[in-house]
Amino acid sequence: MTAPIRLAISTCPNDTFAFHALINQLVDWQGLEFDVQLLDIQQLNDGLFHHSFDVAKSSFHAALVLADQWYVLPSGSALGFGVGPLLLAAKPNTVPLDESQVTLCPGQHTTATMLFRLFYPETTTIEHTVFSDIMPSLQNQSADFGVCIHEGRFTWQQEGLSLVEDLGSRWESTTKQPLPLGGILAHRSLPDNVIRRVQSVIQDSILCAKSDPESALPTMRRYAQEFNDAVLMQHVDLYVNDWTVELGNVGQAALNELSCRAKQVGLTKENASHLSIFG
Repeated sequence: MTAPIRLAISTCPNDTFAFHALINQLVDWQGLEFDVQLLDIQQLNDGLFHHSFDVAKSSFHAALVLADQWYVLPSGSALGFGVGPLLLAAKPNTVPLDESQVTLCPGQHTTATMLFRLFYPETTTIEHTVFSDIMPSLQNQSADFGVCIHEGRFTWQQEGLSLVEDLGSRWESTTKQPLPLGGILAHRSLPDNVIRRVQSVIQDSILCAKSDPESALPTMRRYAQEFNDAVLMQHVDLYVNDWTVELGNVGQAALNELSCRAKQVGLTKENASHLSIFG
């Protein structure tokens, strides 16, 4: 018997939706065993650097740094148009200008942080915190700006915050590509036949959820920051799409674009490997 696959995903609704069937063994595990952890995205990124997992959700920023150690699986990614993080302000009519201001980001190697550094270089002081603490910190004005991800994309107005810019829209207008936020990585030390089975189980899980979306709600509710079912499904509608099922050539082109942009501004080394999709 082979050792269990150490699988780690985020607690965000698109992951708990996509992996609901896998977590609850509603699809065939194809002779594999899975030890599943659900973690914050920065915990996932940190775990990649310490090889704490065999297969894991990762920000594509972290994945770029470790591209020589990990494959991107064809299924499970968050990539698309209109899916980017929002740059929010504690006060209306303010923009990032200088280091006397503080911008909260959801982790050093998140794609959200990469986008802020791409489009607002050398402006504010960046501090990192758990994504769910960003909007409360803006509300009590202990920070000036915050890069908001996950459910907060849909709730920031009712929280009384101000929009500076949709960083995803900025990416789209600049590159003409969909934004690659994060994906499922498999460590290159795994045998190819194991990676193929893992990929197949993940794709089956996504297709199972898409065939009966409401069946995944109990798992989504268990881990969500926002408990409104309509908001949770709004999140799924936005982040789970055809590219989640299969990245394909469009996904690979978007990853290549992200890699090039990261190198241009020094976020990754000039000789860093490009991300490659397994298969």
